[in-house]
Amino acid sequence: MKNVFLFFAAFSTSLLFAQAIKVPLDTMAITNHTVAIKGTNLNYQAIAGTQPVWDADGAPIATLFYTYYKKSNSEKEKRPIVFSFNGGPGSASAWMHIAYTGPVVLNIDEEGYPVQPYGVKVNPYSILDVADIVFIDPVNTGYSRMVKDKDGKYPDRKNFFGINADIKYLAEWMNTFVSRHNRWESPKYLIGESYGGPRVMGLSKELQNRQWMYLNGVILVSPADYKIYSTNQPIYSAINLPYFAAAAWHHKALAPSLQQKDLLDILPEVETYTINHVMPAIAKGGYISDAERNEVAEKMSLYSGLSKSSIIDHNLNIPTSFFWKELIRDRGFTIGRLDSRYLGIDKTQAGNSPDYNSELTSWLHSFTPAINYYIREELKFKTDIKYNMFGNVHPWDNQNDNVRDDLRQAMAQNPYLKVLVQSGYYDGATTYFAAKYTMGQMDPSGKFKDRVSFKGYRSGHMMYLRNEDLKTATEDIRQFIKESSSKGQPAKY
Repeated sequence: MKNVFLFFAAFSTSLLFAQAIKVPLDTMAITNHTVAIKGTNLNYQAIAGTQPVWDADGAPIATLFYTYYKKSNSEKEKRPIVFSFNGGPGSASAWMHIAYTGPVVLNIDEEGYPVQPYGVKVNPYSILDVADIVFIDPVNTGYSRMVKDKDGKYPDRKNFFGINADIKYLAEWMNTFVSRHNRWESPKYLIGESYGGPRVMGLSKELQNRQWMYLNGVILVSPADYKIYSTNQPIYSAINLPYFAAAAWHHKALAPSLQQKDLLDILPEVETYTINHVMPAIAKGGYISDAERNEVAEKMSLYSGLSKSSIIDHNLNIPTSFFWKELIRDRGFTIGRLDSRYLGIDKTQAGNSPDYNSELTSWLHSFTPAINYYIREELKFKTDIKYNMFGNVHPWDNQNDNVRDDLRQAMAQNPYLKVLVQSGYYDGATTYFAAKYTMGQMDPSGKFKDRVSFKGYRSGHMMYLRNEDLKTATEDIRQFIKESSSKGQPAKY
């Protein structure tokens, strides 16, 4: 009987101390650090915190987690500031935060594969030497969450989970952040990876026209373009051929006449053939002649490493999932979607698509423990809320996708605004040639060609995981920030 009493006493005590798990609405954890960048020590302050999103009546409807890095003892009002977003939609900012531009990077090998013990180390290539950085987690990603009202009800999900809703509330949030931290005089930049690409393209106009906040630069990292992906038009599959060639070259699956060449000697040839021959051939559909179909299939086979018969069987319209399964099927492996350097093993060699994304499972090995450790133990932000690497943001409203023209109009209105596109040649999800195609369609007049630059890297979607590309890509951002500086010149044509 005594033991029973003790059990109920302990259970009652636990109920008294139990609390609902919730993220703090508006708070900051401030820490100070030093990092050696390119051989020079730099002192900086890190602020890990949350800042609310308010509705039209001023009531909080969500709170966003962010990490803000700023150089210590600097004239921050004049120093460039970069706002960083990842994609998904539904992805946290962890990817670029602890693997690309921030002051720490993952403990991984030179090519980006996970290494135990998991964790982070100093990033000697961080861009913190030239700009302050804010990493932002949209609603339901990272520690960011919706907030219940006084009646205990959550706000309408339509306030957050759609291409235009996402842009609208993030622009409002950024206005508050800039005011709170006295950054109105700073040259401002946006960087967005994957779905973060259309996000920052849309933000460029929204910030200018609704927040009166003008930018110096937009950086698109492996940008997604839903004008391509959501149309179901076979003609757009032609854009994948240069990526097929790059991945096949990496796996030594091309004919000797091409394999002996350097990758960058092959790709311009494939790009030209894609635009001039593959796109028109697919556009003809069933009206293409047998002779032309055979001729194009043979050339596509040469460039892709796939058999001519499999290309004809797909009516020249090759699904990327089939390519990942087929390219080195005879060796017993599949290749990765986001980074085709990665290999996977399926249950059966038969089939038309891989069982899983070999690259993503590899990345989650190292990112998940590292970001949880880093924020809690080094940035001192502690909560029982789960850090969502991927959060529930669906259904996502992709209607009225005008971000291409949003960016074009922002550039037309703002002579200072320049764009940098960064892509990995082995990215099979948001391919490098699709990024080039998007920029061409964004500016069909060609009047902004001198304000848009493209940089390619010999890795995949997150090209910065490969150490050599991390070094090169961060240097490309430094140069871009330097070149997009106003240099005291007036903003006029």
